[in-house]
Amino acid sequence: MDIQVLMIAVAVIAAIILIAIGVWYFVRQKRSEKLRERFGPEYHHAVRTLKNRDVAESELREREKRVSQFHIVPLPPAECTRYQHSWMAIQSEFVDHPETAVASANQLVREVMERRGYPVAGFEQSAADLSVDHPAVVENYRAAHQISERSQRGAADTEELRQALVYYRALFQDLLGNGAPITEKNNLEHAREHNGKTIRID
Repeated sequence: MDIQVLMIAVAVIAAIILIAIGVWYFVRQKRSEKLRERFGPEYHHAVRTLKNRDVAESELREREKRVSQFHIVPLPPAECTRYQHSWMAIQSEFVDHPETAVASANQLVREVMERRGYPVAGFEQSAADLSVDHPAVVENYRAAHQISERSQRGAADTEELRQALVYYRALFQDLLGNGAPITEKNNLEHAREHNGKTIRID
């Protein structure tokens, strides 16, 4: 009789353990799914970079916690218009001075970030902060930054600089639209004529 009671107790304990494991696994999967939906391609970038899903997910949660403490604000329409005009001036400048235009684009993006409420810290921290609310375009920011650094060393050609401007523009538009596409009316020109030359920013 005692053996039967013991066997029943063991079976009950085993069942409880299995249920607990199942609940833990379910919660873990739902938490991972939520992070994948929130961060999109940035989730996979973090996993690839950190080479461990648990570590990557912990990092992404820390980003969420950090950014939740910021006071992120949308920009008034008048400011959006002013920034768009600044961007078009940069885009026109690219024709004759591509290196300067790319540097100006980087500076303008950082200005908009700061105006929105993101601390302008080191590049890696800034990219991590942006990834919480702008995960679809933060990789563009990284690519643009790499080209910009090569440009400072004189190692980037005109085509790379053009691509950097495209990357910066993607983030710039996303910041102005608070993560949503800006309207076609306010969209930036894809080509500018200057001194008989055309530069396409597609």
